[in-house]
Amino acid sequence: MDVIPGIDLIDGKSVCPVHMSFADVTSFSHDPVEVAQTWASQGARRLYLADRDGARMGSPQNLRAVRAIIEQAGIPVDCGGGIRTLDHALQVLNAGVDRIVVGTTAALEAQLAREIFGAVGERTILSIASLNGYVAVRDWQARTDERAEDFAKRMIDLGARRIVFTDVARKGLHGGVNIAAVRRIAESIDVPIIASGGVRSIDDIKALKELEPLGVEAVVVVTALYSGTLKLPDAIAAASASH
Repeated sequence: MDVIPGIDLIDGKSVCPVHMSFADVTSFSHDPVEVAQTWASQGARRLYLADRDGARMGSPQNLRAVRAIIEQAGIPVDCGGGIRTLDHALQVLNAGVDRIVVGTTAALEAQLAREIFGAVGERTILSIASLNGYVAVRDWQARTDERAEDFAKRMIDLGARRIVFTDVARKGLHGGVNIAAVRRIAESIDVPIIASGGVRSIDDIKALKELEPLGVEAVVVVTALYSGTLKLPDAIAAASASH
């Protein structure tokens, strides 16, 4: 299982996760290249970039920073935020991104989902945000009446090849990973899953590692790394350990 550090981007800078105060961090860098190089030097094999401006504006906004990260860090990156059309998807891929992340709101438009998955399926990650088991939309402030696993199956039928699954109630350091929810979606579908949300300790990494046979191939970690409650080399070691 892989451990993927996340970097949030606003105005070309790296920012603390939105649920975290700058006062909690003693040595936080706003230079996204510096942050990316730090994670790469500690063993990260991939990065997960979130274009927060893009998510808000509805189109990619931080591609200059994304290109700089790719050039300087030397490892593949996944990137999401503001990818609402096929042109957006191609624009981000042309910036050097290895895989794009298509958000739930965009994917709710079945025709758009089919178009993007058809054109760049293998390089697309579908982001599914779950709120109390149901698909969350509108920046996770609302939920639909469709269960996350049913939505996942529908998107796989449209061509989704990989999913990042986030339990939004567990974002940050709130309560640890929702292992039951990750297990439920992993057992219901047959594409690789990247878990996200709630990682706060090495125990969460070990618990997710147990789900690797079900298709959980990676975990995105953000707040725990920046707050210092989890060290990246320790997380990588736990995720790589053989049973």
